[in-house]
Amino acid sequence: MTSTVPPTTRSRADRMHARPRAVRSLAKHGFMIGIALALVGCDLTSRILPSAGPTRGQLLDGSVQREGDAFVVEVNQRVTAATSLIPALGFPPALLNAGATATDLIRPGDLLTLTIFENVSDGLLSAEGQNASQLSTLQVDSSGFIFIPYAGRIRAAGNTPEQLRDIITRNLDEQTPDPQVIVSREAGDGATVVIAGDITGEGIYPIERPTRMLSGMLAAAGGPSVEDEITRVTVIRGGHSGTIWYTDLFRDPSIDIALRTDDRIVVEEDSRQFTSLGATGAQTVVEFETQTLSAIEAIATVGGLNPALADPTGVFVLRNEPEELAELVLGRDDLTGTQRMIYVLDLTAPTGMFEARDFLIRDGDTVYVTSAPITQFNNAISALTGTLGSAAAAVDIANGESSN
Repeated sequence: MTSTVPPTTRSRADRMHARPRAVRSLAKHGFMIGIALALVGCDLTSRILPSAGPTRGQLLDGSVQREGDAFVVEVNQRVTAATSLIPALGFPPALLNAGATATDLIRPGDLLTLTIFENVSDGLLSAEGQNASQLSTLQVDSSGFIFIPYAGRIRAAGNTPEQLRDIITRNLDEQTPDPQVIVSREAGDGATVVIAGDITGEGIYPIERPTRMLSGMLAAAGGPSVEDEITRVTVIRGGHSGTIWYTDLFRDPSIDIALRTDDRIVVEEDSRQFTSLGATGAQTVVEFETQTLSAIEAIATVGGLNPALADPTGVFVLRNEPEELAELVLGRDDLTGTQRMIYVLDLTAPTGMFEARDFLIRDGDTVYVTSAPITQFNNAISALTGTLGSAAAAVDIANGESSN
């Protein structure tokens, strides 16, 4: 007797083998997604998946309160006010209180030109048939003296050209009747300043009436060769120095200081920078383009938050804060030395955008934006479905080869 397969059994087997490949694939990928969802809830996910940096939770875990080595501080109006108390640029009193120098005083190193008229046709100093002579480029020596024939060695330094004229006239009056003297002065190497840096015309410049003040001297040198808004001017005089913003020189006349012989003036572009990392438009080192820069401006400078990745509740500013400021921010008085600070900005809070607008970025800061939790979820799904999908494809190929 010949055995046969029951119709119902044959029908179930036929249906199983005839199931479309798409249905089997859907069931297989549903299993993969289930695994992914399970892994997303594990801490393991954040460690094995690619990331632009630490998550918001990981940064908070690094706080001193959780036995980390950085103070995590949520930015509010009090914190914004405390962190804005940074030393302003300016000149010390030794430079501010120096009055304008008398630019017509003769100094060692100055160059003098003397024109002497004699009241006779055959004078002591004039050529034959002339009654006038000129002594040009007489340099005042380091002791402050000049030498004039028949008048002798005369002290010029400390006198105005008018005072020197009287002295020379008296000395020559004993040698020639009623001499008339004209004294003209050029500021020489005894009344000069040095200008260097990002200036149109570097060099040594004389202190004269139009250039006795800092603004006039910078104008004589052609002004900065870089953007005015981010140009700093440093004046060094002996053991004193100070730095100001170039544009403040014209906004505040009180810092337009008088210059002194041997002053050194350095003009330079602002060198401050901050670093942008994480879910922003760019991960880069950014130079300051304005005198002050807020957190919201810093984010905008690098293209804003990445809408596909960024967590607006996780904007962090990492900074090494001086002891005094750290104590002011934290309301403590027991800290020692520079402190690591992590300032947290939540842009979704009711006043979050205002706090970010008012919180100032400083030189050396790191602005870091964390990725949104959904980004980790998507990374897990992509990584797992991609990996398992490749494995399933390999299995299908192996099954196909075995069936052949």
